[in-house]
Amino acid sequence: MIKRLHKMGIRSSHMYAAGIASIGASIASWLMSRNMEKAGLDRADRWGIFVGQWAPTFLALGVALRIEETHMEIDEGAVGEEAKVEMFDRASGGVRSRTHAGT
Repeated sequence: MIKRLHKMGIRSSHMYAAGIASIGASIASWLMSRNMEKAGLDRADRWGIFVGQWAPTFLALGVALRIEETHMEIDEGAVGEEAKVEMFDRASGGVRSRTHAGT
């Protein structure tokens, strides 16, 4: 799924921005619900919490996309050979191949 999002052109910075926007939207929805609805503070709290729960998802997707972007840079040779050795295990004597979790 992350690779597909990356191929669609969605970058980690987009997800980080969505996470921050979600925090702002959470505050805005809480304020609007509190001031414009007659349902009371409980309903406003639920709206704020509902929208606020999106932020961790967006931020986690941003981290996953950033990892994918880093792997793409390494695979394409955009990173120098010295940086590759530092990124991976020096004790193994070189660069390890990319592995996928769960396979």
